[in-house]
Amino acid sequence: MLEEEERGNAPYQSPVDLPDEYEPEEDGADSPGPSLVDDVLALLDDGKTYAEAEMAYQKSRAGFAANRIKGVVAYGLGAFGVLHLALIAMTVGLVIALAPLVGPWIATAIVTLALVALGILFLNLLKSRIDEIREAFSEDGNE
Repeated sequence: MLEEEERGNAPYQSPVDLPDEYEPEEDGADSPGPSLVDDVLALLDDGKTYAEAEMAYQKSRAGFAANRIKGVVAYGLGAFGVLHLALIAMTVGLVIALAPLVGPWIATAIVTLALVALGILFLNLLKSRIDEIREAFSEDGNE
């Protein structure tokens, strides 16, 4: 009995999903609660808040990725440059190493022909991969 009186005197505590401006009606003891319109407005407000939070999260994610991509590009270009210089050094070293054996002109020709042959091999491999991609996207391709 005492608990019921304390509950009756306690201030009204609304459910979590009600709009902040909602106040219960004081007319009768059997209040119907919030209307369907209030519930829909609260749902729309919650949806808007969620969409704004998701947009902010995705923007921060995109900014982080863009920042990291800059570093990836910089390190990739640095690695490419160093490897390119290493291949140049290897080519010059091969010419210098072969020069005493066959002479400088023939050593240069040997290294140049070997590099051209390697380049042609890579071009043929590239062409076969491109042809495979073309076949996969062609309309006449077998499925």
